[in-house]
Amino acid sequence: MLVKTYSAAVNGLEVTTVTVEVNITRGVMFHLTGLADTAVRESKDRIVAAMANTGFKFPVADITINLAPADLKKEGSSYDLPLAIGILAANEKLHNEHLSEYMLVGELGLDGRLQPIRGALPIAIRARAEHFKGLIVPKQNIREAAVVNNLNVYGMETLSDVIQFFNGQQGFEPTVIDTRREFYEQQSHFDLDFADVRGQENVKRALEVAAAGGHNLIMVGPPGSGKSMMAKRLPGILPPLSLAESLETTQIHSVAGKLSRDTSLISQRPFRSPHHTISQVALVGGGTNPQPGEISLAHNGVLFLDELPEFNKSTLEVLRQPLEDRKITISRAKYTIEFPCSFMFVASMNPCPCGYYGDPTHQCVCTPGQIQRYLNKISGPLLDRIDIQVEITPVPFKDISKAAQGEPSANIRERVIRARHIQEQRFAGYKGIYCNAQMTERMIHQYAEPDESSLALLRMAMERLKLSARAYNRILKVARTIADLEGSEKVQSQHIAEAVGYRNLDRGDWAERGI
Repeated sequence: MLVKTYSAAVNGLEVTTVTVEVNITRGVMFHLTGLADTAVRESKDRIVAAMANTGFKFPVADITINLAPADLKKEGSSYDLPLAIGILAANEKLHNEHLSEYMLVGELGLDGRLQPIRGALPIAIRARAEHFKGLIVPKQNIREAAVVNNLNVYGMETLSDVIQFFNGQQGFEPTVIDTRREFYEQQSHFDLDFADVRGQENVKRALEVAAAGGHNLIMVGPPGSGKSMMAKRLPGILPPLSLAESLETTQIHSVAGKLSRDTSLISQRPFRSPHHTISQVALVGGGTNPQPGEISLAHNGVLFLDELPEFNKSTLEVLRQPLEDRKITISRAKYTIEFPCSFMFVASMNPCPCGYYGDPTHQCVCTPGQIQRYLNKISGPLLDRIDIQVEITPVPFKDISKAAQGEPSANIRERVIRARHIQEQRFAGYKGIYCNAQMTERMIHQYAEPDESSLALLRMAMERLKLSARAYNRILKVARTIADLEGSEKVQSQHIAEAVGYRNLDRGDWAERGI
């Protein structure tokens, strides 16, 4: 008897419907075709044990299973459930008249319980697009998959539950989640607040400008000056995620298996901070079974690299193309996968190997050659993609004790949202351009062209401070953001002056000075 069930193959964020064809005839052989990997081929052993512990016998017959399309590689253990249901239906142990209406995914434990799988959200989106009546997933994935409306999503605990569902022996209700209510309820809560940061007003201002324009930023300062502390508070002043951004971000985390059981949608911008020992594959994605890397997990959020010179130089260099294109294409002999990676790049570093160059309270023990070699670990092309470069000095204890509480993140966030709203209106006619940091050179001349006095100030600053040519466009982008924060239609001289102050590492003498 021939029976068909339906499942899905996840490759990157692309999902393909897989037809599981099960044919049972007289004999004693088991055949599994359709370019299945080791985890799929091992499914027979799990299915045999799960059926036995559920009260069913694995049929002694000639079983041929085809996973179509046969030329698409099938990976992972999520095919256990559709394979088991197909075998039972072909062996006439359950009714098969409704099998074509549902997509099934789930890994089987030996006791018959369903184990969670990766990629439940993009699979649910595909099931709706293919006009399936419903989707059956492990109960641990139910909140993630039920985000998709106009699709009946059922969370099952055991293989026995699925059998009873198709046999109509027990009523099961689809899970319904009020996506928008949950999404907006969780957006406004942040554990870290800029109100806890005393002093460092110039750095907080730089972070505000970076958040308002989506600019990449690097902080240079000695240990204990607050670089990491302030970077971790950056998500609290970024504009809230839109529902579309949240859905896209959640899909990436779903494919990577990073969603917790209680999570339906990611409602806050991601903040990823990998250790400096991270490999290239872990950073950008890939591997034998391609998975998103840290840059994709930071999509629509922040990627923070602490102690930037400690990262492997070749690892840092792979960031250059994603920072420009806001997507990463991973090409291997057997596959090509594309993941989105539109993130704010934030980094911190010490000014020298010992960390205390320029610190008024500690003496630096590094030689000029050591300082220059340390700073040269960060290549010019990578620095070229960082709009804001700010120096930090530690706040003395007497000033910390006397300083008033800082401005709350909520107040800063309001100004950032207003500036982003201006940019959304400005770039409404452009595809893929949402903030000032993404402006092309033509758009810079159109929207950030300085007047004569501002241009004269910029020319003088570039000559006197020995700024490199690459700094010109960066300064204009940042100046446009500063003007947006003030609600100014034109880029004026004070905006240019502040933007020039954020190009410390671009000064012609920065390598000799060590900062």
